[in-house]
Amino acid sequence: MAGILAWFWNERFWLPHNVTWADLQSTEEAAFPQAEDLYLAFPLAFCIFMIRLLFERFIAKPCALGLKVQANGPQKAQPNAILEKVFTAITKHPDEKRLEGLSKQLDWDVRSIQRWFRQRRNQEKPSTLTKFCESMWRFTFYLYIFTYGVRFLKKTPWLWNTRQCWNGYPYQPLMPDLHYYYIVELSFYWSLMFSQFIDIKRKDFGIMFTHHIVTVSLITFSYVTNLARVGTLTLCLHDAADVVLEAAKMANYCKCQKLSDLLFLTFAIVFIVSRLGIYPLWILNTTLFEQYEALGNFPALWVFNALLVILQILHCFWSYLIIKAAYKAISKGKVAKDDRSDIESSSDEEETVPRSKTPHSTISTNGTSGANGTNGYLTGGTCSEEH
Repeated sequence: MAGILAWFWNERFWLPHNVTWADLQSTEEAAFPQAEDLYLAFPLAFCIFMIRLLFERFIAKPCALGLKVQANGPQKAQPNAILEKVFTAITKHPDEKRLEGLSKQLDWDVRSIQRWFRQRRNQEKPSTLTKFCESMWRFTFYLYIFTYGVRFLKKTPWLWNTRQCWNGYPYQPLMPDLHYYYIVELSFYWSLMFSQFIDIKRKDFGIMFTHHIVTVSLITFSYVTNLARVGTLTLCLHDAADVVLEAAKMANYCKCQKLSDLLFLTFAIVFIVSRLGIYPLWILNTTLFEQYEALGNFPALWVFNALLVILQILHCFWSYLIIKAAYKAISKGKVAKDDRSDIESSSDEEETVPRSKTPHSTISTNGTSGANGTNGYLTGGTCSEEH
């Protein structure tokens, strides 16, 4: 075990040439980041999760009810023992062959069975009230940590001159405010890593999981290697758009459409400017070029920059979704539905009574009802609910 640890913490990988871990041990005169400091993030992540549960129950929920946020969940599928057995024991997404078999067995048309499965899947989704509470918690945390970050950074020289991130590296003393900022951010993202398995599930779950892994890795990596100055810039820059996004979602859940549209478009501008403009020109520029000029190169910097580039790739993916949503919002006059929404939708859901496969029903399907269903699909849009 000692040999494995010695190999993992090899100074030639983690530190610049002629620098050792002994050089970065904290003393009475100066404190430096220590890897063991990060263990504090795990109990703190649990505390943040418990605070979240209390906040959602005793603060967010009363606020939601006061704002008349809808408490009931999606429309329930009508009871059917045969379909329920297929849903619970076989598949939640029956293929065409199985749909045809069920259609013959129940004397329902295929569209009615598809609608039943869609409604049944949606039954397991959270209510608008639950989503509002989650967004209010995230809004509150992001607003607090962003405000803290701005107040801390405006007193630092590296906010105004990014070359100061590398001045005196790696012998940059750890400031108490910086230590607190880092540990709280890391704890929050650890809490998200675990809670996302019980939180609202969205279509980009895998992308978000990747984002959380990259974020936790970046925070951990930059702290251990004392690259925390540029790390604080990255954290604060990312928190800016998150505040507006959660506010837009809350307005949407409250059915304040105009406010939601305004906040979403504001979020789109802030996100694209910060993630596609400021981030590459400010953060990546200093880590890829200014850093190399000041420090030369060592392997840990390669990994650090690789993680930052992966983050930029995720920014590009989300920017595509946001631009698409913003375009539809402008062209249609309102922000439409999220492509990654946790609730499946279709105009078919307006019909709750299954149709038997009779000639009369078939004619009705191909007539006005069918036309409305097509129109419902054509007008479906996108709106980002999660960055």
